[in-house]
Amino acid sequence: MSALFVVLMSIMIFIIAYITYGAWLAKKWGVDTSRKTPAHELEDGVDYVPASAPVVLGHHFASIAGAGPIVGPIAAAIFGWIPVVLWIIVGTIFVGGVQDFGALFASIRHDGKSIGEVIGVNVGQKGKKLFAIFAWLTLLLVVAAFVNIVANTFVAVPEAATASILFIVLAVGFGYAVYRKGVKIGLASVIGVALLIVCIGLGNMFPLALGKNVWIGILLAYIFVASVTPVWILLQPRDYLNSFLLYAMIAGAVIGLAFARPTMELTGFAGFNVNNIYLFPMLFVIVACGAISGFHSLVGSGTTSKQLDNEGDAKIVGYGGMLIEGVLAVIAIITAAYLTGGRLSELLANGGPINVFSDGIGNFMTSFGVPFDIGKAFVALAISAFALTSLDTATRLARFLFQEFFAVEGKEESGITNRYVATGITVVLGGALALMGWRTIWPIFGSANQLLAAVSLLAIAAWLKNIGRDYKMIMIPMVFMFVVTLTALVLLIQKSIVAANYILVVLPALLLVLALVLIYETYQVMSKPSSGGKIEG
Repeated sequence: MSALFVVLMSIMIFIIAYITYGAWLAKKWGVDTSRKTPAHELEDGVDYVPASAPVVLGHHFASIAGAGPIVGPIAAAIFGWIPVVLWIIVGTIFVGGVQDFGALFASIRHDGKSIGEVIGVNVGQKGKKLFAIFAWLTLLLVVAAFVNIVANTFVAVPEAATASILFIVLAVGFGYAVYRKGVKIGLASVIGVALLIVCIGLGNMFPLALGKNVWIGILLAYIFVASVTPVWILLQPRDYLNSFLLYAMIAGAVIGLAFARPTMELTGFAGFNVNNIYLFPMLFVIVACGAISGFHSLVGSGTTSKQLDNEGDAKIVGYGGMLIEGVLAVIAIITAAYLTGGRLSELLANGGPINVFSDGIGNFMTSFGVPFDIGKAFVALAISAFALTSLDTATRLARFLFQEFFAVEGKEESGITNRYVATGITVVLGGALALMGWRTIWPIFGSANQLLAAVSLLAIAAWLKNIGRDYKMIMIPMVFMFVVTLTALVLLIQKSIVAANYILVVLPALLLVLALVLIYETYQVMSKPSSGGKIEG
């Protein structure tokens, strides 16, 4: 089958879903463009900073995309490309997109607070504390996995390392120009994108070759700083500028496919049991961010909701952002599916899924005149940039959760709730896990991340019920994700006991217990009559 047909068909389905299902969700949930958002009501210049829809979409998309929608689909290619593509399309529209939109909207109606706070208001303080522990542990895994992936990418493609560092400097200058000197966003964007190209050129001219552990140390220092600085000076402008890289990469891939016209060489369906790995539940866990990700709910309710200028922007940012990520995930599986012979295994062995993706898009781009080396370096740079945005956002979110958990009402940040202390604890523990390597971390990351998504859907359903809104569209995705992830965790614990890998026994077991208690606590609330407008009033 033509790879171009698969991509174009997916894009068309996503556009139709945005226009129809996305609008239906907004109507059912009561999105109100006349309401004032938390970004305006609570503006503080640090975390609550209103921004236009394109800027917030850039931040949100760059944060949620990261390496997940690339690593997951390519790793799931063992089952064949058909089940992977089908789950990406169905999961993105009816599960991942619903969760992302719902989490962002729920947070807006709760003063821009996290999903944990939504649980606290609608389920109870015990549920909030349990969720905070659960989400913080999951974010440690996000930090560990993505630090590893970025460090490996920088070692394999040192040009991307140089350009990424220059991007950070550029982002600070962009933020200062727009938010402190009043430069118009349009003019700043044109100049910023032009300087992005300069950074890429300098990266190719002066590659920075360092060892993996050195990069891990540098990355941990960077995410510490990024977590405690105001969003306008680094996080928001860097994510916004990086989004142009992603859009350019997706456009380059689609144009390249149109010229190259590769076919899907990978087996369409490899079976329900591949090397003792079962399609159910592991397909839905391995694909991870390519169809649904609990991390997205933390981003939407952690940083994005604090920047949304208008409630009406929640649809394009929350639902639209997930659909764009679905397109990226489909392109990712194609970069594996078009390969022949042992090429896929070779690329996976020397650089992992990011190398497969970069090699594939680089090859596609040669069809319209871009040299392979430049195309591959550009893609590796783009992915490392997105992974960095996920890293610094994840660290900030972990800091929020840590502070919320230990905060005492009426008291300012002090001691363990101090932003520097909370960030430092997160960075140190995440860095320790990063030394285990991404292949060790990914299975538990996938399970924890998808279980977090199920818990987030649970929180959204509880809130919608409490305010008397329709929540039926949440229930089937929620039940399905709980069945998938709880089964996967049990299998992971069983496998880790046999392998005597006790870290991968304790963490999944802890997550399993936390999830079961949260389900019970929420069920107690959901079985009671609605409060009839508790939050909306």
